[in-house]
Amino acid sequence: MDKNLMPVLSMLQTGETFKVYEVTGKAGMAMPPHHSTKEAVVNVKEGKAILSIQEKKHLLEKGSVFIIPAGQSHYLELVEEFKAIVIMENDSNIEFEV
Repeated sequence: MDKNLMPVLSMLQTGETFKVYEVTGKAGMAMPPHHSTKEAVVNVKEGKAILSIQEKKHLLEKGSVFIIPAGQSHYLELVEEFKAIVIMENDSNIEFEV
């Protein structure tokens, strides 16, 4: 996938136990299938996106919070300009699927 069409994943902060990322992007961008090695909490600050996980689609919109289970492959498609905060344990990794 063209990286220019993917949302931007930026590290905001790392603490003793958790790390915090910001995900930003424009409508039409998508993050290819990936998973986190541990649970991840997504807190949507702006916009809308569709999170596809286990053949189900979840609408993520401003104010919503979603917990992504560890090891669950998922795909994110941005519907509107989007900004979210993702919180996960420091030893958790995001792994993109080939």
